[in-house]
Amino acid sequence: MKILFADKFPEEGLAKLREAGHQCDLQPDLDGQSLSGAIGDAEVLVVRSTKVTADTLHSASALRLVIRAGAGTNTIEKEVAAEKGIPVCNVPGKNAAAVAELTMGLLIALDRRIHENVIDLRAGRWNKKKYSASRGLLGQHMGILGLGAIGLEVAKRARAFGIHVWALDKPGRSDSAKQELTALGIQTAPDLSSLLGRCDIVSIHVPSAAETKGMVNASFLAAMRDGATLINTSRGDVVDEAALLTAMNERGIKAGLDVYADEPSAGEGSFSSALANHPNTCGTHHIGASTEQAQAAVSEGVLEIIDAFGSGRILHCVNGQG
Repeated sequence: MKILFADKFPEEGLAKLREAGHQCDLQPDLDGQSLSGAIGDAEVLVVRSTKVTADTLHSASALRLVIRAGAGTNTIEKEVAAEKGIPVCNVPGKNAAAVAELTMGLLIALDRRIHENVIDLRAGRWNKKKYSASRGLLGQHMGILGLGAIGLEVAKRARAFGIHVWALDKPGRSDSAKQELTALGIQTAPDLSSLLGRCDIVSIHVPSAAETKGMVNASFLAAMRDGATLINTSRGDVVDEAALLTAMNERGIKAGLDVYADEPSAGEGSFSSALANHPNTCGTHHIGASTEQAQAAVSEGVLEIIDAFGSGRILHCVNGQG
């Protein structure tokens, strides 16, 4: 099959595909606009963050499969693909540890003001008095919204730091899921307001969907404690950025962010964000899943999907074409 990679992909994975007889076209600098002109007669399209628009799908003359080399598929026009009979598949769970590691890194950085320490040291300023003030994470309470693979990995790491972990008491959880929560020491709150009111830290790990867009809004933030910490390593559109800025300015809310509502889709580019520039923010460049370990695991997942597709099976389809 002819496979177009519109983002970076490990050379080891490409070599395995070529050995299996596939034609691999690696074009990691494509973006959502240029992809439509490059798709041509590719049968399989593999993307990470590159947007797959309706124009791209309509421009493809031979496309049979779209693979998101990761979990979230909000950058792909899944309904249009379904109309054209093209399955969209993802690789869930493979990058969970990497995202959880960054989540904890952002939390520690905010608590110890590591990013500010570094800036002052590089500028030749020594201020031990200022940076000695830190609450510490031991004994704090963290609410995790989204207890999928990533949320559970965050819970494991938070518990290792002596943090009390909370989740929503959702009806319909299986007995095995309840047992896993108990084994991890995760406590449950009856509703969102109750969870937010008792937690010093709130970490978001939900997919981008109609029901989650803007879920961190003014009322959500009002239910959080003054000076609490919000961590978002999921998707930028989950947060109402104007409301978060207000909460930062008026109530001292702190934010550890890896994603933003209007972040560039390309790997490099200019970016202006009042939220990213706010002194209460410790931010990164949507790098949660970008460790070598995670990318190797994701690439193996992509290869599994391609191998299965070649033998007539569709794995991890997210648009009803499986």
